Amino acid sequence: MVFIDLNADLGETTAGNPVADDAAMLELVSSANVACGFHAGDPHDISTTLSSAAARGVTIGAHVAYRDIPGFGRRFIDYAPAELSAEILYQIGALDALARAHGTRVSYVKPHGALYNAIVHHDAQAKAVVEGIKAFGGDLPVMLLPGGVAIDHAERAGLRVIREAFADRNYLPDGTLVSRTESHAVLSDPKQVANRVIEIAHTGSLTAVDGSTLRVDAESVCIHGDSPGSVQLARGIVSALSAAEIDIRSFL
Repeated sequence: MVFIDLNADLGETTAGNPVADDAAMLELVSSANVACGFHAGDPHDISTTLSSAAARGVTIGAHVAYRDIPGFGRRFIDYAPAELSAEILYQIGALDALARAHGTRVSYVKPHGALYNAIVHHDAQAKAVVEGIKAFGGDLPVMLLPGGVAIDHAERAGLRVIREAFADRNYLPDGTLVSRTESHAVLSDPKQVANRVIEIAHTGSLTAVDGSTLRVDAESVCIHGDSPGSVQLARGIVSALSAAEIDIRSFL
């Protein structure tokens, strides 16, 4: 049977101010990229999300980020590589400690926001991120955008790479995402979004903004929990996948 992993960025509630409906999203996804407190989230609210994920059998990923709460981790920071590696390791360890208190654990790592985009092309930061992940234990898979230099570093380090695609973001022909500063960066039509996920699951490809076909070979598809109507959009994807006889399950 054809299957695909659905993931969402969760655990980003800070000081009681929710970014996404974590409880609703956890009923729909198979993997959760949980904030580690550097771009969003605080220990209590992160723990609440981890508890709910554990109860539903959702796989936990450490959503590591630049230390940038005011910018929600969406601003590039020019780190010294050793400092960035240490902060990646710190975030994974903190989240894993909270996860284990709820009977689960960190099973993979996914960089967030500006860091995720930077390591597509920033060689020094890509290497630093991989070194931070390796320092935790050496066997955590890492979720990345296809085509980036971070994949080369991860594979050389012996890490399993989970290639990811985005259900609700437009792509440029070179495989990168359309900038959020552009009006057409985010897809909002439920049918279009659902058809994209089906296309990825069946063919490993998706259609770029210019109509060209991109080969992504994604094992996981991200649904942004903080987008307007995200829960309804996710429910539409789940319904469409069921109708197409595509199973939703973790890549692990």
